[in-house]
Amino acid sequence: MNDETVMNENIKELQEDISHLKAELAERKAALPAHSVKPHQLILIEELEEGISMKLEILNALDPRGEDSV
Repeated sequence: MNDETVMNENIKELQEDISHLKAELAERKAALPAHSVKPHQLILIEELEEGISMKLEILNALDPRGEDSV
């Protein structure tokens, strides 16, 4: 396996991870009650947002057009 193949696999894996995290984030936000939001619910949302942000930074370092392809 050459370096380009490994790089492409890493990029594809990051894109899939980001897509899954974004879907989970959307589900968590949709599940928030209108009133009485629990702190742990907000913490989970913040952790998902941070995870997405970190993976996007890595993806953009590997592939500058990476964010557009997610």
